[in-house]
Amino acid sequence: MIVFDLSCDRGHWFEGWFASSSDFTTQRERGLLTCPECGSEEIIKAPMAPAVPAKGNRRVNLPVPQEAAKPVSNAEMAPEVVKAMKALAKAQAKALENSTWVGNKFAEKSRAMHYGEADVAIIHGQATLKEAKDLADEGIAVAPLPFPVAPPEDLN
Repeated sequence: MIVFDLSCDRGHWFEGWFASSSDFTTQRERGLLTCPECGSEEIIKAPMAPAVPAKGNRRVNLPVPQEAAKPVSNAEMAPEVVKAMKALAKAQAKALENSTWVGNKFAEKSRAMHYGEADVAIIHGQATLKEAKDLADEGIAVAPLPFPVAPPEDLN
């Protein structure tokens, strides 16, 4: 199961559990998701901080203050912002439909395609800031994705 922080177009935040990332998308498209506070069906994934536990016996379980569970903003997101975020998320999802995840070999694969050593394909993956700058300096088109993408091996 995957847990996502969700929000509605009125700025209410809540949690949802899904079998997979595509399960969330399917349920949202079928109108099965609603805000528990106001009933809105305009639901998006809210930004989340990754949960990265410490190694072995170094883990310390500290209580999470109630303030930490609330959104950073003290105001509802403007409808234009919500609409823009939804449009960006939809555009990114569409762009990645035919893209192949290459992980941390993004710079290597991009160069190989640019210099004719590999067939040109749509790819996405991970690159350091230096790698991305070096690719751009070489004239290789790169762009950051607006929303983080989880590697396939991290998905259920």
